[in-house]
Amino acid sequence: MKSLDNKLKNINTSNYKSTDFIIADAKDADMAAGIRAPGYIRKNDGSLTENPASYQNYLNKIESMTKSEEVDIMLMSMTSAERLITNKIFENNSVTPAVRLNDTTCTWGMIRNGEYNKEESRPFATAQLKHAINFVDLGLYSITFNKNVDRDVNMLNLYRDFRIQAEEIKMRHFLEVFNSSVIKLSIKEMGEYVNDCILKTLSGQLSSERPLFLKIQYNGPKAMEELSSYDPQGLIVGILGGSQGTSRDCFELIFQAHKYGARVALFGRKINLSEDQNIMVKTMKKVVNGDLKSDEAVKYYHDSLSKINIIADRSLEDDIELTDPALKL
Repeated sequence: MKSLDNKLKNINTSNYKSTDFIIADAKDADMAAGIRAPGYIRKNDGSLTENPASYQNYLNKIESMTKSEEVDIMLMSMTSAERLITNKIFENNSVTPAVRLNDTTCTWGMIRNGEYNKEESRPFATAQLKHAINFVDLGLYSITFNKNVDRDVNMLNLYRDFRIQAEEIKMRHFLEVFNSSVIKLSIKEMGEYVNDCILKTLSGQLSSERPLFLKIQYNGPKAMEELSSYDPQGLIVGILGGSQGTSRDCFELIFQAHKYGARVALFGRKINLSEDQNIMVKTMKKVVNGDLKSDEAVKYYHDSLSKINIIADRSLEDDIELTDPALKL
């Protein structure tokens, strides 16, 4: 059995312990970021160059992380999934492969000179379910509430249609709900708005069509706690990683989210752009398990890099700073 299924069983039967916290590596940025999705080429000492890495480098990272079995889910584009699953890297392995099943326009924010994040998000899907089911039985579906009744109704209707298709072919899914980039709300207000939109979206669904868990932005402790405590047996809350930030941002985010009820972390840039993705995830686990506080985790991470002769991208002094406003509430 895959580690994801074991952990979901423990969470859903109230037998959760910190080692059941689910970690997903979101290596699906090629559906959003273009050339820069794989990150940048690193020298032998781990230091960055200004040259974007190749897609093959990205595939190598996915394979390396999968073989390490440090994560529970590997989220990919359909293109990556086809290549790697055909190569059987997930056989005899505890990691569950998953694919991004839609690429709503708010995920295009990293495209150079695009500025799509200045527009209200539109629902859109490139991947076809009839092809995806031949490789995986788990996918990510994304929605963004715009506070625009016509756009939101259209988006919810498309999500309903997706669930109909997914249920017919037995495709499981988890639901990503982004903060709108154009709605002018405080962090507290955004948390309230998104939480209410999520609950009204899910309340009309049967268990057979509901998402396994959520992937949402962290909008502070109050928003996380109220959503995760609303229906602990029926609603598993997970957090997305957002921008790369500092290592302290990464470790503090996973600490606070877990403390206030999240049971899943789905991190993309925070893992992919780190100096060493395996050490980063191992350190994240130490924070969730209570072995390290977030500031201690930064020091541990830097010491671990030093032991394998990798130069950190930031000085310890800079990397130990909190820069995400939601983590300072």
